[in-house]
Amino acid sequence: MKWALRRPRGLGGGLEGGLRWRLLAPLLGVVLVASVLSAHAASGLIDAVFDRWLLDAARSLASQVQFEQQAAVIALNRQAQAVLTYDADDRTYFSVLEGDHVLAGEQHLPRSGSDVREYDKGAQAFEAPFLGHPVRVVWVQLASAQDPARVVLVGVGETLNKRRRVFRELLWVYAPVGLIVIVAAWILLAAVRRTLRPLQRMADQWNTQSHASLMPIPTAEVPRELLPFALALNELLGRLREVLEREKLFASAAAHQLRTPLTGLQLGLARAAEAPDLAATRAVLAGLQASTQRTARLVQQLLALSRLDPELASSPDFARVDLHELARAVGESFLEIAHDKGLTMELIEAGDAGAAIVGHPDLLSEALGNLIDNAIRYTPAGGTIRITVQTAPPGLTITDSGPGIPADELVKVMLRFYRGRQASGQGSGLGLAIVKEIANLHHAGVSLKNMDEGGLQVRIVFPAPGQLHRF
Repeated sequence: MKWALRRPRGLGGGLEGGLRWRLLAPLLGVVLVASVLSAHAASGLIDAVFDRWLLDAARSLASQVQFEQQAAVIALNRQAQAVLTYDADDRTYFSVLEGDHVLAGEQHLPRSGSDVREYDKGAQAFEAPFLGHPVRVVWVQLASAQDPARVVLVGVGETLNKRRRVFRELLWVYAPVGLIVIVAAWILLAAVRRTLRPLQRMADQWNTQSHASLMPIPTAEVPRELLPFALALNELLGRLREVLEREKLFASAAAHQLRTPLTGLQLGLARAAEAPDLAATRAVLAGLQASTQRTARLVQQLLALSRLDPELASSPDFARVDLHELARAVGESFLEIAHDKGLTMELIEAGDAGAAIVGHPDLLSEALGNLIDNAIRYTPAGGTIRITVQTAPPGLTITDSGPGIPADELVKVMLRFYRGRQASGQGSGLGLAIVKEIANLHHAGVSLKNMDEGGLQVRIVFPAPGQLHRF
């Protein structure tokens, strides 16, 4: 049998890939959010700095405005205008308005736009297209000291070349962050790979050893976090060893026990074929019938033995069983056999008190049937077989008036295929072994006792009523 833990898909595509995703996804998510927020903050900072320059230029220009009686005027010669509009990277525009009257500069400089920012003293900055280019415009207000109703608007705008260049240069500041993310991701992937390496080594070790045997794998070098997994796999291997050992023993025992009756059947058939007359043939066939019945009984016991797997203790077939009803049903099935042998069967029930247990009804019937069958086989004619149901704790007692069992064999007779010195007939030595194993499945105890007045008493005691549960 080959027991192998398959490697690549389980680790690479499943666990390792899952760990990579769980570790990298939050990291990348945080970096992405931080990058977006940083870019937004950088853009806002750049706008604030350059808006302040435009705002200072607009207020300097406003300081040149004078309110006269008829209209406001601005003293701005060509040199001052050249200084105001000079920029090596951007084109600068300005406009001075009193109402709809242009005192200086551009007549159609935008008065509104997007990405609006409010500044002190009613100043406002925004973006808008002008002369085919996006520009950033700042407007400030200047009111007359003598007549506050008279207001002059001063606007200064420039294209966005410097802002975009500075933004690009500022993004390069975050380039090391990207490198750090790449290095961190590589470290995480390497850490995941190193973390899973012991598991891979353990899987390889299991694969190598399990091909040769099902012995447990040493766990001395297994990491503490993987120790429960290793112990669980070793336990599974142990259970597989037990199952294979039981199957091997069962197959060996079945072959050994069936060889003799099958050989007898073959010889009997040969004698029947060579019988000189019908009477002799019938005599041989009668012997074959008895041998066939014994073989059928042996096969039945072997099949019962094969069903006694410890896994049955958690089987859904376990249910509430009333020992009174069980004793009556199984006892009645043997009444005719006992009567034909001249035996008396008695059932003693413990009053009206309940004697319920949780168990496997078919297996309990098999156990009780084996005990009654043994009692009938070894009790001479005129004897008595007594079945007693007890309640505190719940149990069954089968007492016969046969020869009993030698004291030194009371334990041995419950071993598989063991037959005592006083055994008679063609039994297989499985009956009491089956009873013992069925009792073990139910956490019950089995005891054998020779009675002072003669006969054997077999007692099965189940857990107390307060301990009823699914085993």
